[in-house]
Amino acid sequence: MALQQKKALSKTSKVRPSTGNSASTPQNQCLPSEIEVKYKMAECYTMLKQDKDAIAILDGIPSRQRTPKINMMLANLYKKAGQERPSVTSYKEVLRQCPLALDAILGLLSLSVKGAEVASMTMNVIQTVPNLDWLSVWIKAYAFVHTGDNSRAINTICSLEKKSLLRDNVDLLGSLADLYFRAGDNKNSVLKFEQAQMLDPYLIKGMDVYGYLLAREGRLEDVENLGCRLFNISDQHAEPWVVSGCHSFYSKRYSRALYLGAKAIQLNSNSVQALLLKGAALRNMGRVQEAIIHFREAIRLAPCRLDCYEGLIECYLASNSIREAMVMANNVYKTLGANAQTLTLLATVCLEDPVTQEKAKTLLDKALNQRPDYIKAVVKKAELLSREQKYEDGIALLRNALANQSDCVLHRILGDFLVAVNEYQEAMDQYSIALSLDPNDQKSLEGMQKMEKEESPTDATQEEDVDDMEGSGEEGDLEGSDSEAAQWADQEQWFGMQ
Repeated sequence: MALQQKKALSKTSKVRPSTGNSASTPQNQCLPSEIEVKYKMAECYTMLKQDKDAIAILDGIPSRQRTPKINMMLANLYKKAGQERPSVTSYKEVLRQCPLALDAILGLLSLSVKGAEVASMTMNVIQTVPNLDWLSVWIKAYAFVHTGDNSRAINTICSLEKKSLLRDNVDLLGSLADLYFRAGDNKNSVLKFEQAQMLDPYLIKGMDVYGYLLAREGRLEDVENLGCRLFNISDQHAEPWVVSGCHSFYSKRYSRALYLGAKAIQLNSNSVQALLLKGAALRNMGRVQEAIIHFREAIRLAPCRLDCYEGLIECYLASNSIREAMVMANNVYKTLGANAQTLTLLATVCLEDPVTQEKAKTLLDKALNQRPDYIKAVVKKAELLSREQKYEDGIALLRNALANQSDCVLHRILGDFLVAVNEYQEAMDQYSIALSLDPNDQKSLEGMQKMEKEESPTDATQEEDVDDMEGSGEEGDLEGSDSEAAQWADQEQWFGMQ
């Protein structure tokens, strides 16, 4: 394909524009203008990933002769190269010529241009064109998105979605799903992604995040099916490769996940999810310093996404760089504000240092006051209570968190706490629920197997009662006990095969 693109580039460079003579032949009149030829050449350079050459050839076009599509390409290329000022200028020029160019609006907002300034550039057209009252609200919503104010962005987009003109709009649903994901509300994120996917079966944008969420929930079969469907649509996007990489990562095939993540980055170097996948694979393979480079690049591309910082901090903790992890967590806390997620992230680092245990407890209490159902905060608070051997408090915390949601990790931790207070039967039930939610959860499987090997006091009492029994009923009860043991053995074998 690269060879064909180079041939096309060679052909276009040989084309000469018409001289503008009134006596020009019909053949000359069919030739594209010099500006159009340069635009096509820039497209070829872009496809060959030679962005500098593309910028150089477009820069050679005088400003007054640049069409909106030329300015749009220039703006995107400048943005990709990290040249924010000329990118902003080009986006504004697009809006001056085409006030309803939504991609240009999003480009300006992503470069930290104020929402009010962007809205002022579209005010005239909003007032003159009917049924455009939603546009100002739309700009406001995405201004919140790009400043990291997830809760206000969610509320604003939800209000837009209720309007008849934008109801069941796939782009809005995708944005809403991504915002729920950023806010840590994975359940609603999955629901919105599913809704968008039903409306548009060929949707690719955002499916990498959707696949990641499914993989985290242990729905690996669904992830595999999603990957196959996306590959059937197109293998020239990063998303199918990331989805397949998530399947490999959560199947603990880290080398394959690394390869798939690298392939996705090759197709789209700005894919944040691909960078996170490759970084996580490198970290789990023990290549922490390489992982750190990928997480830093993800932070550069998406400074408002907390999961990018979480990956970097996990790398610091894995390499015992607690000081660097603390500095980064404090910066995130100050930059993104004191919400349940940033409080929990800071508490996670504090838990690593015995000196800051009390601070961790205070931070987790604040996080749970804001969001009692935030799973990461519940898990860390349970970890702290486990260290203090306050198992009853931990059980109460976990039962309260599970009242309105079901999560594999929470059920498993509740099972561990119940074992600590000798509630063996209910602990077994919790491990079973955890494994039903994620059959690949190794810790739940280990907890269940450990309980099967250890004899509980209740079982010992029943065995003594059996020994004291006489008559024909004794043999029947013993047979029942052997039958039950065989059943547990069968279950153990089944789980071992998964």
